[in-house]
Amino acid sequence: MNISFDNTENAFAYKSDKELKGARFLFKTMEYPWFVQVGTRLTPFIMKTGLPVHGIIRKTIFKQFVGGETLEETAEVGAILGKYGVQVILDYGVEGKEGEENYENATDVFIQVINYAATQSNIPFISIKVTGLARFGLLQTLNEAPRLRSGIHDHEAEIAEWDRVRERMYTICEVAAEKNIGVLIDAEESWIQDPVDRLTIEMMEIFNKEKVIVYNTIQLYRHDRLHFLKLSHKIAQQQGFKLGIKLVRGAYMEKERERAYDKGYESPIQADKVSTDKDYNDSVQYCIENLNDISVIVASHNEESNLFAAGLMEEKGIPHNHPHIHFSQLFGMSDSITFNLAKEGFNVSKYLPFGPIRDVVPYLMRRAQENTSVSGQTGRELSLIKKELERRKG
Repeated sequence: MNISFDNTENAFAYKSDKELKGARFLFKTMEYPWFVQVGTRLTPFIMKTGLPVHGIIRKTIFKQFVGGETLEETAEVGAILGKYGVQVILDYGVEGKEGEENYENATDVFIQVINYAATQSNIPFISIKVTGLARFGLLQTLNEAPRLRSGIHDHEAEIAEWDRVRERMYTICEVAAEKNIGVLIDAEESWIQDPVDRLTIEMMEIFNKEKVIVYNTIQLYRHDRLHFLKLSHKIAQQQGFKLGIKLVRGAYMEKERERAYDKGYESPIQADKVSTDKDYNDSVQYCIENLNDISVIVASHNEESNLFAAGLMEEKGIPHNHPHIHFSQLFGMSDSITFNLAKEGFNVSKYLPFGPIRDVVPYLMRRAQENTSVSGQTGRELSLIKKELERRKG
């Protein structure tokens, strides 16, 4: 298989020298955990004070990781990516704001995003968070009360509230099915994940009969998720629908461990990275071995997992552009994976958030923290950027 994630010429062909130098500066800054720690705490506060920092944020971290403030601005980035065979997963990157009015507004925005995606040739998916449509406390109540799983509940207000959440999700998926746009439902913290899973499977039963429209996200840093993947597949076979799965390692590790420790229950997080990597690759293999009724998105920045998936496809004689296998990385990260996969004809996309700077700041702070906490991530990004700048000089 002729693929190398060290090929920086492919990886950064879409970036000018000036843009590459900007990225080098940003990742160099992220090499200092203390700076990231201070920055992530201060930035949201400074934004609220009205000090003129919008310009600095827009030209640095926002430009690196976000597609723009509006859908129209993402079009420019989408067009550039499209030239290199890279598709787009559009994500309205605003963190969930509580309140029924906000949930209705978020539903409207998601529908706008679907309608826009349907007009673009390289946007097959959009991403949504159930916490954008539902109160966190409601999800926690549903997660904790086993009686709710049978639908028996003595709080009428909460039943009505949950019905409204289901209606919002149904409306979004219905428009997506009409427009043939995939809906990727994000994973959440373990203590609200159960109702998210049940809602997602309910939507799959309705909309995934013929083809996959709705995808659930499985976080493999949880030790129970490989089992959950197989269980979901069994349910899909029994109920006669196709399973859509996005595989990620996960985003809430520190928070999960702290909560488990504070509340005295067993942590849902894997004992070590080796276990996470094993379950991730086992999940990739399980999905690829069941491609007739599973559509999978390998959403990973781990080079070995991406090579493993591509190698399995090669081994089994599966075409690189098979419609049931898709690769994805975040915009602004792991270009060496994305663009080299695209060059070899694999279905691959960038996860492209957009939204007003003020509202997207929490997302950006998470990206900064993630880059410093994932061992070697920032160093790897930096070394590839430096390598490319050297190559261009030569």
